[in-house]
Amino acid sequence: MKAAHRPDVRAWSRFDPDRDLDFHGYAWLRPEGAVLIDPLPLSDHDRHQLEDAGGVSWIVVTNSDHRRAAAELAEALGASIAGPAAEREGLGLACARWLTDGDELLPGLRVLALDGSKTPGELALVLEDTTLITGDLVRAHAGGRLDRLPDAKLTDRGAALASIRRLAALPRIEAVLVGDGWPVFRDGHARLAELAERG
Repeated sequence: MKAAHRPDVRAWSRFDPDRDLDFHGYAWLRPEGAVLIDPLPLSDHDRHQLEDAGGVSWIVVTNSDHRRAAAELAEALGASIAGPAAEREGLGLACARWLTDGDELLPGLRVLALDGSKTPGELALVLEDTTLITGDLVRAHAGGRLDRLPDAKLTDRGAALASIRRLAALPRIEAVLVGDGWPVFRDGHARLAELAERG
């Protein structure tokens, strides 16, 4: 896994030629067991890194299009899965916890539910007030700039834009770790504000 912007966050990626961008999985390393977010399949190297760091306690899936390797990794690593409560019927995963807006999965990891994206109740996660982790609605097709899903993919454009404005109002965000595209490791609040202004 690759080091991210802080010593307890790791990332691994797979290039998707159809969309011409990287898909990412993230790990928040904790002594009590890591939290994996939208995990892709792990190489043996990456799996050993996680085991050496204390194993995995939770896997969070932000939306039903990001199931990726969650089920197989939960079984292999002995982790519990958490997913969006609004997607309980369509997620297709056995979740130990269904997350709603304002929940805190673990101390320091807060949940925001987003409206208007391509799936209902898509989750974003805020790690210790400074790192935003997004699934599909917020992405990045070029370095240093955030984008959003195109209108054709949104279920409700107005609600989606309101969700983005809500993220942009988070005052302390430094990094935005997107599920699809280029992560932003600095000035995340400013990049979110630019995205909200573009609409």
